[in-house]
Formats: sequence, C-alpha cells, structure tokens
Amino acid sequence: MLTERSARIAAAHRLLRRSRRTEAGEFLAEGAQAVREAVAAERDTPGTVHEVYLTSEAGRRNVELVRAAYAAGIEVTEVTDRAAAALSDTVTPQGLLARCRLLDVDLSAVLERSPRLLAVLVETNDPGNAGTVVRLADAAGADAVLFAGDAVDPFNPKAVRASTGSLFHLPIVRIAEPVEAVERMSAAGLSVLATTGAAELDLDAARDGGILDLPTAWMFGSEAHGLPASVLAAADERVRVPIHGRAESLNLATAAAICLYASATAHRR
Repeated sequence: MLTERSARIAAAHRLLRRSRRTEAGEFLAEGAQAVREAVAAERDTPGTVHEVYLTSEAGRRNVELVRAAYAAGIEVTEVTDRAAAALSDTVTPQGLLARCRLLDVDLSAVLERSPRLLAVLVETNDPGNAGTVVRLADAAGADAVLFAGDAVDPFNPKAVRASTGSLFHLPIVRIAEPVEAVERMSAAGLSVLATTGAAELDLDAARDGGILDLPTAWMFGSEAHGLPASVLAAADERVRVPIHGRAESLNLATAAAICLYASATAHRR
C-alpha cells in the first residue's frame, strides 16, 4: 500500500499542476465515472491508462470496476486515504483515480475525418464550464472539442470531473491561434458560427434558413469577455441565442447546449 510519502504518489501529485501535466504528458481522472470511462477507453486504445489508484474503501465500493481494470491489463495500486487526498484537489476526495496519458490530438487529424459538428472554446478560463461543454458536445454527438487561444487546460482536475468521463469519448484539440483554427476549419468545409449577443442573426433564423444543416463549428467565448473581435470577423456568421424573457444573458454552458443541440437536430432531420 502506497502512502503520501512514496515517490510514485509524489510524482502523481505533481500532475495537479498544469506545467507538470504538460511535461509528463499525463493527467489524473478522479471518481468512479471518470475511471470507468478511462478503463473502457483503455480496452479500445491501449496506453490510455497507466495506473489506477484506490483506497481499500473505494475498492470495496467499486468491485466490478476494479475487475474491469485488471481485465484491461491496468496496474491497480492500493493507497492510503492520505495518499488519495494528496492526489485530489477536492475537499472530499473520492479515493479512486486513474493516471492517464494526455488525450489531445492535432486539428488536422480531426479535420481529415470530415467532421459534422465541432465545439470550439476560445479563451475560456473556467474549468467547470470547459468540462461541462465537453460533456454537452459528447451528448450532442459532436466530433471533437477545440480549446483555442489562452484557454483553460481541458485536463485540469475540475474540468475532468465536470466532463464526467466524456473526455474519453471524443477528440480534444488544443490550438494556440483562434483565427488560425477558424481558417483551417473553413478550408475543410465547415461553416464557422460565432456566438455573440450582439449578432443580427438569431438561432431561429439560422435554423429556418438552413444554415444549421451544414457541417458546423460553433465558436464560444468566455462569459466575461465573449469572443475576440478577430474571431467574430473571421467567422462565416455571427449568431445569437434569442432571449424571449427578461434575463440579461445566458451562461456559457447553457448557450453551448442550445446551439449544439440545434445543430445536432438539424443534422438528423
């Protein structure tokens, strides 16, 4: 049983920092649902999971999951409660974590598959929102999620938890220049739609006009600042979600859900 003082736990603990995740090419996924999806991904893509850590109590609560991890050839290591706490950034650690390789892929690999629906987060800095949009994109049948510009790390522990395992279901792309992303997606035949409350075109009109029938990349900005002017100018269309009541605005995750599902519905008609 490993303690918080062991070298392996100390090395895994450093993955709570973004710089160390980048350096090691690894991240931590905490909780039964995330670990379950990580183990399933390991069966399809060997090398996804390097090791599973669990406390004795977590092992008793998740017998089938532990068996699945062993069956997938994953090393399963029992750790003390304090060691599990050292690997978590939550107040109440769940005692079950997977150490995984970073899953991001190059944008070219996504575009060469002729995607129909992409979600693009531009300079979004909230990990909870980021993980939630990954989950939404997965549920809507999107082909990938892009993180463009100075965006939050999608492998941040809070983002991973918020994705509830969806991080393992679809490609994650990180690209430094948002306008470059727009240009490359446009060149690949995607209609790039930028969300902004100031747009003249609303989502209902876009749906009625057949715009949503096209392969689409939805661009979402930060809640505080929205999309940069350069991205708004580069997009094919600027679209707003209509607000019929008195609410001042919608939060990022809600707007993303409405837009992604509008496209998913149009594509399945």
